[in-house]
Amino acid sequence: MAVINAAYAAARLAGWARPVRRGAAAPLAANTASPGISVVIPSRDGKALLEAQLPGIVADLAGIPGEIVVIDNGSSDGTAEWLRSIYPQLIIEVSPEPLSFAGAVNHGIRRARFSCVCLLNNDMRIEPGFFTALRAAFRTVPDLFCATAQIRFPPGVRREETGKAVMAQAAPEDFPVRCDEPLAGEDGTWVLYGSGGCSAFDAGKLRALGGVDEAYAPAYVEDLDLGYRAWLRGWPSVYVAGAVVEHRHRATTSRYYSQEQLATMLEINYLRFLARAVASPQVFRRLWRQALDRLRLRAASDPAARSALRGAARIALAGGTVHEPAAGEESLLALTDGSVACFPGRAATGKPPVLVTARGFESATSDVEGDAVLLVRVNQLEPPPANLLSRYAEIVEARTDAAFDVAAQWIQHRRR
Repeated sequence: MAVINAAYAAARLAGWARPVRRGAAAPLAANTASPGISVVIPSRDGKALLEAQLPGIVADLAGIPGEIVVIDNGSSDGTAEWLRSIYPQLIIEVSPEPLSFAGAVNHGIRRARFSCVCLLNNDMRIEPGFFTALRAAFRTVPDLFCATAQIRFPPGVRREETGKAVMAQAAPEDFPVRCDEPLAGEDGTWVLYGSGGCSAFDAGKLRALGGVDEAYAPAYVEDLDLGYRAWLRGWPSVYVAGAVVEHRHRATTSRYYSQEQLATMLEINYLRFLARAVASPQVFRRLWRQALDRLRLRAASDPAARSALRGAARIALAGGTVHEPAAGEESLLALTDGSVACFPGRAATGKPPVLVTARGFESATSDVEGDAVLLVRVNQLEPPPANLLSRYAEIVEARTDAAFDVAAQWIQHRRR
């Protein structure tokens, strides 16, 4: 216990001394950005997974301008040769040695020629209409950075991801980022980030951020970092209910790493995210202490927590390069802590939305015109009444005053 306490104390001190360099990541070189979608799939010894996945991808892309870029990431199962013989239209990037997830997908992002880049793991099986649903979000959400899919799991497997990613900690020992279960009819809700395994990104914005940060090797948390850095520039991410994938969880990583190694990667990379990406000193210190307190609680029985706690001081002192946020980080976290849910209503006319606010559904007016959006303060998120959904273009529920205020700002942003 003395060793754990010493590591905790050192990490707390290092957090106060975290160096912060102001600036931005070097952007990836610009490429052609014709309207359409580039699907980037990293795959390591994943021939069997691709055999099951690619027919659905090719069929769903039919009629959409696009391309498929497969990164054959250090495979030894003949993936590249098989792809060239069966799918000659694919672009295949071969890395003789396995790269990190970020390194692999950055190869594909550099090759991508279309305005949207969809990062898709080889263990994700899409449902029909996947790409159409993701692309539609970019036509309706101003400055959208990422449209992320609804994630399901095979029958009988516990649903560990949903696509509705939030930063919230129900209990001190819980990991601070989780996926909430979407409500019936929920769609377009702002989320903290989009899963790096099944999300579409604005290609120009993705390159402006420098692609996926390769500091998060070999995997995990790089998608959280990416989404957070985009939010700091005022570029949101949203959950898209109509883009559905079935995830065969860790079908690749579990072949190369033990469960303990995977858990350690997650813990260490979350600390690295805090040190590298959080801009506000006040927000960083609060989240850093929260993370350290959690690791100390778990360290006695959890080897991954012990390992992360031992390395925490070094991670904090390495610091990061962040740029000033376009909006306050506290506001960002209020919007993406699971306190907001969005529900599309009647068909929109394309006019700028008119904001209507209410404290509870009972006080909401049903006499509205145009593309009115109802923002309602509620005590509990739940599907809204059908009679109101038929009158409003969208209903946005907020469970806290802070989330209500920030949601109002983002709805008004759509008018510009």
